[in-house]
Amino acid sequence: MSMPAFLRIARQGNEGIVPVIYRRVACKRRGGVRFTLKGQSSFNMVMISNVGGSGAVKGAWIRGSRMRSRTSWMPMHRNWGANWQSSVDLRNQELSFKLTLVDGKALVFYNVVPSTWSFGQTFSSQNQFS
Repeated sequence: MSMPAFLRIARQGNEGIVPVIYRRVACKRRGGVRFTLKGQSSFNMVMISNVGGSGAVKGAWIRGSRMRSRTSWMPMHRNWGANWQSSVDLRNQELSFKLTLVDGKALVFYNVVPSTWSFGQTFSSQNQFS
């Protein structure tokens, strides 16, 4: 940011502190939520992108197709940014995801990733937050 522009928004005498007021607004996205698979055999890292609605993922769960109970969702933990991870080996399984946004909206993405997936691939769902 240029110095003249910065000085117009900064308080005189407190140039190192810029008051910022913001509010979240809903985002409309084209296409579905995307899941990019990263990691290795000992852990899965998933980058979740193209998220509509509030756009901010608060919670993420993963489920493989060979889980003992079809309702066994495993919580994922935020690694950094849009990357979420789990420490379960889910290779050679279809993957489903459940996401909750900061505004409380939730969606389930069933079998969005086929069992033939490999690390580095991105899969786009048919579902999107509104």
